[in-house]
Amino acid sequence: MSVELNHTIVHARNNRESAEFLAEILDLEVGAEWGPFIPVSTSNGVTLDFASVPAGSIARQHYAFLVADDEFDAAYARIQRAGIAYYADPGLKHPGEINHHHGGRGLYFLDPAGHGMEILTRPYGSPTSNTPASETSAR
Repeated sequence: MSVELNHTIVHARNNRESAEFLAEILDLEVGAEWGPFIPVSTSNGVTLDFASVPAGSIARQHYAFLVADDEFDAAYARIQRAGIAYYADPGLKHPGEINHHHGGRGLYFLDPAGHGMEILTRPYGSPTSNTPASETSAR
């Protein structure tokens, strides 16, 4: 059997709020609450299990989501409509901009718990091309 990431736990101040926030931006479904977790599954089968923890115990993490161009456009529109601050860089020094790394587009935003979320249309290290994200292999 090959090794695949199955799920990861995402600490949140409010697990429902954080799960619904990400699901809304990425047009994903929020799963049924399971114990202390609120799951959000991605199309490649990885589940983000949001768990409420005390705010002081949340260490900022980074989560990057590879999306197709049309999915980027839709997520970007939802981010703009909601008035969510977004940036071209992970250091949050270029507000209101997107980047064009690897021949694609990307942006960063924070979730309600302060985690850095990224959407990108080309994986890091991709040759500069117009190949859709769905036709490239993620690293």
